[in-house]
Amino acid sequence: MPPDRLTEYARLTVRVGLNIQPGQVLAVNALLEHAPLTREVAKEAYAAGARFVDVLYGDQRVRRAHIQGAPEESLDWSPPWLVERLLDLEKEGGALLGVTGNPEPELFADLDGGRVGRARMREVSEASLHLTEGICNWSIVACPTEGWARTVFGEPNLARLWDAVASAVRLDEDDPVAAWQAHIDALTARAEALNARRFDSLRYLGPGTDLTIGLHPDSSWLAACEEVRGIRFVPNMPTEEVFTTPDARRVDGTVRATYPLQIAGTIVRGLEVRFENGRAVQIDADEGAELMRTHVASDDGAARLGEVALVDASSRIGKTGIVFFDTLFDENAAAHIAFGAAIVQAAEDAAALSPDERHARGVNHSSIHTDFMIGSRELDVFGVDKSGGETPILAAGDWVLA
Repeated sequence: MPPDRLTEYARLTVRVGLNIQPGQVLAVNALLEHAPLTREVAKEAYAAGARFVDVLYGDQRVRRAHIQGAPEESLDWSPPWLVERLLDLEKEGGALLGVTGNPEPELFADLDGGRVGRARMREVSEASLHLTEGICNWSIVACPTEGWARTVFGEPNLARLWDAVASAVRLDEDDPVAAWQAHIDALTARAEALNARRFDSLRYLGPGTDLTIGLHPDSSWLAACEEVRGIRFVPNMPTEEVFTTPDARRVDGTVRATYPLQIAGTIVRGLEVRFENGRAVQIDADEGAELMRTHVASDDGAARLGEVALVDASSRIGKTGIVFFDTLFDENAAAHIAFGAAIVQAAEDAAALSPDERHARGVNHSSIHTDFMIGSRELDVFGVDKSGGETPILAAGDWVLA
């Protein structure tokens, strides 16, 4: 990829995604293969006045050895120093960046799904999720690799993947920063239209899907941009969604995923879930079912929903027709829902509540937050008011709410 594009991507990440402030500490979580982008991000962060950039590189091959050889009782062990790293970041008022784009998306596919599902540093996950609850400015971006390109296109066409990623994050615009501001404004207008309606629930209808999700009475629809300590930032780049917190007690029906889900070095295909009274009571899949069942059994809130998100199928990513096998991109091509932790910023005063208090209010608490895509050109979504009246929001995947 052209060096100037990599630099521009890093600058957009630092200046728009994270909005790094002078004196901030930046923590970066990436894989070894993401080093080219990570190095450019470090340069841009220091140019923006960062005090220190701390990079934690992961190695999927080392993680595979852990899954295969670690004692059963230590599969989910969290090294205390990794937990402290995140707790210290909160104390320092720092920023957090995650880099996605798995170079070997199916590296663990041949391993026991139960062990793969259990091999997750739960305390690290909880500390990381806590930072996203209005604690720090954070963002997620992706770094193309040949392995990821091979999964997407069937060949290691890195240039083609870079073109797709650049378009998704608006690097192909004459003024990417201005383009992002206009995009944020458009998504915010959609969120405001939903907030004006105050729907009681959403109903989803499509092939294999007949699902009703109750919306939390204290929730609001959000989009694109957040603010912490006066710092405005964009958590996901790209983003095409408007989202809110459901009532974790009011989810009923069946839903079929419309995209494969890349999770824990495995691709789950053909995921189908049945909900009763808010809880997933049956999980099936063509591939990866055992992994998903174990993942959703991680804790008491993992089998309930923490997010509902609406995405126009005509979004910039949806129109490409590309399945990226990366949730950051695929969730912005199609409507999706998420197992696990709620978007507490969307529920009034929820961030200040204890886990038990959240549970009592129907605001889900969990150590996971796992999105899966359910939108398509065959999905209709209706907003349902308290009297049972239905208003179309998405028709055949397209946004139709005025």
